[in-house]
Amino acid sequence: MFSSDKLNEISNKIKAVVKDSPLGDAEKNIHALLKSVFTKMDLVTREEFDVQADVLRSTREKLNALEKQLVEISKKQS
Repeated sequence: MFSSDKLNEISNKIKAVVKDSPLGDAEKNIHALLKSVFTKMDLVTREEFDVQADVLRSTREKLNALEKQLVEISKKQS
């Protein structure tokens, strides 16, 4: 997956190549095209990924605690 830093790096390389050519006006279009492509790929930022990973970790901990409680309740009823 591409991070925003990687996108900026690619964009800067394209800018450097296009800067001295007649395609200078196309720079904005290329940048917009790249952004559009990456948006359509449904990529998430590292920050968003980390937040969701924390939510998942917390949910797993709660599930494990509930499973232990269920086992204890089952033992008491037996």
